[in-house]
Amino acid sequence: MAKIISSFFISLDGVVESPDQWHFPYWNDEMGAVVEAGMGNQAALLMGRKLYEEWSSYWTTTGEDQEIAELFNNAPKYVVSSTMEKADWNNTTVINGDVAAQLRELKEQLSGGDIQMSGSATTVRWLLANGLLDELNLLVHPIAVGRGQRLFEDTPTHPLKLVKSETFQTGVLHLVYTPDTD
Repeated sequence: MAKIISSFFISLDGVVESPDQWHFPYWNDEMGAVVEAGMGNQAALLMGRKLYEEWSSYWTTTGEDQEIAELFNNAPKYVVSSTMEKADWNNTTVINGDVAAQLRELKEQLSGGDIQMSGSATTVRWLLANGLLDELNLLVHPIAVGRGQRLFEDTPTHPLKLVKSETFQTGVLHLVYTPDTD
């Protein structure tokens, strides 16, 4: 059975929006290894509509990072959206209606990897609230961004259990949480 694993670049003040504007000074081989390990174990990608729109317009046209572009373009992709009816990006399925049931079924069907997410804060909050998120990977950057969407805004309480932590030379913390169901 596949797990749904979400990963975020996040600032100390909880901002996850526009990491391209603040996270690159902290990128190093340690962070690259974590990101690569996640991508290497993916059976599918899961995203919300906004991330789908951003990534589909970028990864299908970019001349940069061809290895990553090929991985994303060829991977099975699932988009959670109540407003999209169809998706044009290769290997993409729109999930709407009884999303929770469809995601549970998808987790049961997939083998040989996990369902990876990178971004989509609104979707992650919904997954947590519905008991569908299995793991939350945070790369906490030693910077206070001050503004932008935060991972947890106006959410109920979600107890989490820290299952792994490491500190990179840049001061970035890699924290891995699972829902605390005890």
